[in-house]
Amino acid sequence: MELNSVKDAFDRVMKKQKVSSSKCQDVIEKINQEIEQALSGPQSSLTNTHHNSIFNELKSKLNDMAPLGQLEGTQKELNLALSKYTKLLEKHFNPDISKSYRNVDFDFHTINEIIASHLYREGLFHIGDSFVNESREEAVVERKTLFLEMYQILESLKSRDVRPALKWATANHDKLQANGSDIELKLHRLQFIKILQHGNRDEALNYARTYLSPFANQHLSEIQKLMGCLLWVGKLESSPYSELLSPTHWAKLAHELAQQFCNHLGESYQSPLSVTIAAGVQGLPTLLKLMNVMTGKKQEWLSMKQLPVPVDLDQDFQFHSIFVCPVSRDQASEDNPPMLMSCGHVLCKQSITKLSKNNSTRPFKCPYCPTEVEVGQCRQLYL
Repeated sequence: MELNSVKDAFDRVMKKQKVSSSKCQDVIEKINQEIEQALSGPQSSLTNTHHNSIFNELKSKLNDMAPLGQLEGTQKELNLALSKYTKLLEKHFNPDISKSYRNVDFDFHTINEIIASHLYREGLFHIGDSFVNESREEAVVERKTLFLEMYQILESLKSRDVRPALKWATANHDKLQANGSDIELKLHRLQFIKILQHGNRDEALNYARTYLSPFANQHLSEIQKLMGCLLWVGKLESSPYSELLSPTHWAKLAHELAQQFCNHLGESYQSPLSVTIAAGVQGLPTLLKLMNVMTGKKQEWLSMKQLPVPVDLDQDFQFHSIFVCPVSRDQASEDNPPMLMSCGHVLCKQSITKLSKNNSTRPFKCPYCPTEVEVGQCRQLYL
């Protein structure tokens, strides 16, 4: 809706600009016609008319036209539309975000650790070191070593060197298999194709016997496909297997390796700080609207434990289930958790309390089936 209002305002400005331009052109053309007519008078006239009278007549006509007034009028309309459009842009794209801020007691030690970890995770090791030195959070440096290894492996892959990646994958073979990852096979496949590109069939065959044969039981079709490549040494580009030469295989494998590496460390692939900021930016317009409505109720805003309006975020920011009570329509929270009743239906705790009239021994009828339920039989669910 906000973007639609901005677009409508922009369309109005464009319309005013076109009208203004058209009017200006008309005025200028009329002035030009009067001047040309005045200049042609002395040339065509047979009488000796004084030039001053011609110019006085031209001046009188131009005064009657009032071209400056016409131009000023159209320009004022355009300036007014532009002024409104600028204010609308400032309202939507340059809001005072401090309105949505609440004073929270931050643990600066934890915040510094999060920032330093983010810098190391993003490969900004020099900046991370500077931040650690200034914040005196030396304990975070241990994380630098972990991510430094990952970026060294990724840099090697950019140079088409799979050896560091294979060394890591071999060392973590069992964990990768437990995660259902075949990254080790993919690395050997890239190395096998690289050998074939250099035209060495015997070396490629020996490599396959040594490193690819252990995967034959689970990936037989893949191994057979690679063996077919042996027939096209030196001309793999024109073979049915030319797709294996695509650079996208290296890029996809680097992405997958980074994911598996972070998973091995017990970390999410995306930086928690980046995800938090992105989610905050997406939810900020809703918070600003709320604050505009609650102007003058700052204390009520500061004391809120739960927002009175939903903040809709994309699927990328939904990491766990959300339960909304079918009776009260309230979203479950720590103070109002979902409760499983003996009949199998689920309501929030406050709804069950109201239905039982705050009597833990008094049975009440489930609102969705004929079963009589007791509060003591209800069990809390954890999302």
